[in-house]
Amino acid sequence: MQINFDKAGGLISAIAQDHQTGEVLMIAWMNREAFEETVRTRKAVYFSRSRNKLWRKGEESGNVQEVKELYIDCDNDAVLLKVHQIGGAACHEGFKSCFFRRLDGENLTVIGDRVFDPKEVYKK
Repeated sequence: MQINFDKAGGLISAIAQDHQTGEVLMIAWMNREAFEETVRTRKAVYFSRSRNKLWRKGEESGNVQEVKELYIDCDNDAVLLKVHQIGGAACHEGFKSCFFRRLDGENLTVIGDRVFDPKEVYKK
């Protein structure tokens, strides 16, 4: 398997999708180490660009993503993770999906319900 980590400075995009419903939960980045750990453990691991380190999904919140299937795109520079989302929320804002806002004209409408309060979970 030949993943191309060179196109975007050592990173590939990673899309997490609910393996049962097909709902897109989030998009993040992976470096080689995150990808290899994800494949090995079958738990989603990403690379946090803001913290410049590995981000094991759920390490703070408990909202772990169990990887059920992993797909690689035709250019070998993006992955699709079909996951079982433990805890019900993929988004650090407390929503099931990071895509909880819909653009209606020029306004953003929240279309999801919060699963958890991020202030309580992250203590920030």
